[in-house]
Amino acid sequence: MFIWLASYPKSGNTLVRALLTSYFFSKDGIFNFEIIKNIKQFPNVGVFENLGIDIGNEKEVIKNYIKAQESINEKNSVQFLKTHSYLFNIENNPFTNLNNTLGTIYIVRDPRNVVTSYAHHSNMSIEESALRMTNSVHYGGDIKSENVADRAKVYLGSWSSNFNSWKSFKSVGKYLLIKYEDLIDNKEETLIKILKYVHKLKKVNFVPDNKKIKNILESTTFEKMKSKEEMEGFSESKTILKTGEKIPFFNLGPKNKWQNILEPKIIKKIENSFNVEMKELGYL
Repeated sequence: MFIWLASYPKSGNTLVRALLTSYFFSKDGIFNFEIIKNIKQFPNVGVFENLGIDIGNEKEVIKNYIKAQESINEKNSVQFLKTHSYLFNIENNPFTNLNNTLGTIYIVRDPRNVVTSYAHHSNMSIEESALRMTNSVHYGGDIKSENVADRAKVYLGSWSSNFNSWKSFKSVGKYLLIKYEDLIDNKEETLIKILKYVHKLKKVNFVPDNKKIKNILESTTFEKMKSKEEMEGFSESKTILKTGEKIPFFNLGPKNKWQNILEPKIIKKIENSFNVEMKELGYL
């Protein structure tokens, strides 16, 4: 079954995957870009292609989300899956179900910081980024793209609908909310919280490997991950099509302060659009 790592883009999903893969897929807890590949993203066109589904027919793809997940679940093991999709139901076709879902870790970040990070990552203006965040949109769907991650169409929803949709797993005890800000300010405590939740879902005792945790904390600092990308490259970074230039995935990180970047009109737009959710999360 799956433990979903769900989030709106640029909210800390990559950092959570780095922490989890360093703990579960390394001997010493030292992070590298290869082990993060142990957590796949969904939807992934390769899974649908293996099932003989026409990935050019989006209606057929959506109809077969559950079938695709069931095919992955044939491995009969607990797996992590990353997604930026909202938890939709399109024409009675659900994104996932309880038969496939063991639990959900939802990562959220102050949308006033998401808007600038998403703009940089997607090579768009902050105004366009804010417009996307406040509307139900999708990205990807370029089946000819060399980047596999860009071939699948992902239904983001708006920032608020993405956040609100995954809360439905709360009622069945399959939901853990993680704030990006806690990952930065209280990293060790938050990592332990995540690990306890995962072990609880797997119904195994959690005995922390303190040496491994120490290595994880040291090897997954923003500075080290940014430096690693500069030296090695990172497969999840975007490319500007017109120039072929790579957009660094790790840009400002904790230094991304909306107070110093955003114009008042953008702040007002985001705070008005997401007022209820931001108050719930303590951002307002």
